[in-house]
Amino acid sequence: MLSFQYLPYREYSGLTTDDKFKKIFNIVKKNKIVLMQGRLKPQEEAQLIEETMSQITKKFSGISFCTIQPGQNGKKISKKDDSKVPMVLKNTFYNMFFKNRDTLTIIGPANIVREIRKNPNRIDLLTK
Repeated sequence: MLSFQYLPYREYSGLTTDDKFKKIFNIVKKNKIVLMQGRLKPQEEAQLIEETMSQITKKFSGISFCTIQPGQNGKKISKKDDSKVPMVLKNTFYNMFFKNRDTLTIIGPANIVREIRKNPNRIDLLTK
């Protein structure tokens, strides 16, 4: 059976980096996939990888993770797209107050999650 656990932003936003990692590892080591609202900072993602490498044993083979941010397709607005400017301003204003809360981070044990693929309209989570 595949099990997911949702981790809302409010549960980890005030924690130190080490406490965030403890919370994540406690869930992942129970063979659950974490659906985390928001994302870790880039330096925290690097530290998470380092911490994971130090914890690999016969029972724990590591993690796989992926961050998905809606509307992040890398397109710039051209002068022809003047009608999209209000939406961009709205999104910028929203992001100023809510930062990365509409981002989803998926973290799972490597012995269960084989691959996570990001596509524009869906998430492909391939399991073993």
